Amino acid sequence: MNNKKNQQGQENSPPPYLASVPRTNDAAEASISRRGFLGFAAASIFLAHAEQQPPRSESRNGIPYRTLGRSKEKVSLIGLGGYHLGKQADPQESIRIIRTGLDEGVNFLDNCWDYNGGESEIRMGNALRDGYHQKAFLMSKIDGRTKAAAASQINESLRRLQTDRIDLLQFHEVIRDTDPDRIFAEGGGVEAVLEAQKAGKIRFIGFTGHKSPDIHLKMLATASKQGFTFDAVQMPLNVMDAHFDSFEKKVLPVLLKNDIGVLGMKPMGDHIILES
Repeated sequence: MNNKKNQQGQENSPPPYLASVPRTNDAAEASISRRGFLGFAAASIFLAHAEQQPPRSESRNGIPYRTLGRSKEKVSLIGLGGYHLGKQADPQESIRIIRTGLDEGVNFLDNCWDYNGGESEIRMGNALRDGYHQKAFLMSKIDGRTKAAAASQINESLRRLQTDRIDLLQFHEVIRDTDPDRIFAEGGGVEAVLEAQKAGKIRFIGFTGHKSPDIHLKMLATASKQGFTFDAVQMPLNVMDAHFDSFEKKVLPVLLKNDIGVLGMKPMGDHIILES
């Protein structure tokens, strides 16, 4: 486990870019459109992180790119979500979406072993044929917590994706207090992932979760005790996060301090914000 290679104060006042916005009358505020809300939300997320991320001007076909932590890999600021890419009635539509995204400059592809019973990985694998894999930074996830389960899922994902290597493999849904200990136990999932990395089946290692920043911190601390540092971590970052159990306040500073790649998800809080 001694793999060294893979080793806040917050102000209570509103951020200046929000505090300086003049208030309009109540009727105007009540009539704000969904488009306007989405634009405001997206701008808020961008501005909230503007001082934390040094400005970079690199883009491809108008799509901004960022360096993923210490990996030195350049990935598109937005990605294609694997779960949704398995929901189209016609699989050819999923393939067209993926290929259009890659052609237009998006290179970060999300997926998971369990999305739509494996259909998401199958469709993405078909889309990445004919030279499209060379345009992509391919990420997928596994649910296995034991070495045997994780190894089996890695091999199945490789088969479905029609590739011999995944760029970033992540432990999916680290949402239970017991998950870190199970993954890093003797015979745990991290052993299979490290073996797969050594064999060249995967390049980088990360984990995801969407419920508790404290469990994210426990996962990072458990890894550190084993001399291991994740390459990337995925978590919710959205306009409501700062107000309760905040990933931005608790987890983001730790990731930045250790040069771990930050992957934001649920930027609009999933569907809940728009339905509330």
